[in-house]
Amino acid sequence: MKFEHDDTFQEVSETVQAFVKEKGISRRDFMKFCTSMAALLALPSSFIPKIAEAVAAKKPYLVWLEFQDCAGDTESTLRATKPTIAEIVLDVLSIEYHETIMAPSGKNAEKSLMDVVNNNKGNYFAVVEGAIPMKDNGVYCCIGGRSALDIAREVCGNALATICVGSCSSWGGIASAEPNPTGAVGVEKAVPGLTLVNLPGCPMNVENLTATIVHYLTFGSLPALDSRKRPLFAHGKRIHDNCERRGHFDAGQFVRQWGDEGHRQGWCLYEMGCKGPEAFFNCPTVKYNEGTSWPIQGGHGCIACAADNNWDLMTPIYQRLPNVPGFGIEKTADKIGAGLAAATAAGLVVHGIGRALSGKKKEEE
Repeated sequence: MKFEHDDTFQEVSETVQAFVKEKGISRRDFMKFCTSMAALLALPSSFIPKIAEAVAAKKPYLVWLEFQDCAGDTESTLRATKPTIAEIVLDVLSIEYHETIMAPSGKNAEKSLMDVVNNNKGNYFAVVEGAIPMKDNGVYCCIGGRSALDIAREVCGNALATICVGSCSSWGGIASAEPNPTGAVGVEKAVPGLTLVNLPGCPMNVENLTATIVHYLTFGSLPALDSRKRPLFAHGKRIHDNCERRGHFDAGQFVRQWGDEGHRQGWCLYEMGCKGPEAFFNCPTVKYNEGTSWPIQGGHGCIACAADNNWDLMTPIYQRLPNVPGFGIEKTADKIGAGLAAATAAGLVVHGIGRALSGKKKEEE
């Protein structure tokens, strides 16, 4: 039986084939994973064997810190399917510390963390979930008798790279919304000067986390970042430009009330407060839960969860954005239709006059 990706699989080394056999992974599933990573990173198919080699050859250490958070990014990670969380833990990464999924607890858990930090300086990834409170010397978030700020300075300060998952660790998130009683900030403000990648979102998409690490394993460098240190492959395009409801926006077909006919028909949610025109994320193409759906597909407008300070700058959530230049937002379907009809009629009149004048001229000649 010939599997999909068989030809590509033959291009990889014996090391990769041995890796797949040893781990009991279907070669079809492994190559599908490598293919999906190449697509997500916008790489040509010729890079698929290189990704396969990198994933099979290296198993970097990773420690996952949780501070002021709701564990939503952990929940997103636990629902990973390409690969599954079990495959990530056992086959792709060596996750030595994660409060939610690790077996040790108490002092033994903290020992696991410090063993990595002390013995692998500059050779491990630090993943941070949750904001870091700065007020009153960081007393509002303590783990094992140490403040989140103290832990972040040591763990992130000695890491190969720090990956901030979710909006809270990226720039404070909901914990930093006004009036921000604990002085919550993102990792970059708490510990300046780190080699850092922000993967914001509420929650972040685990596909983007996996792709970021795969990019490093493949090329020995972090992916290209924007000015907010977000990977361009994940945050380089505006949600509005890839939204499946964009056609309704252009036609002026908007949901005006929850449950109205337009809502049932899947029309644009701009008038209901959707922040898609000002949000940069790959939700429309990657989606969540095995690519099943995402908020706008489910009938709720985007809240720009991957934008910094969205809870302060993008509220009220259900109030529409001010006019965004260049989109013709104020037009309605009726106005657009009337405009097209008028333009068409004018064109026909001009065309008719032209033909009449042309015919008269011929007669005179």
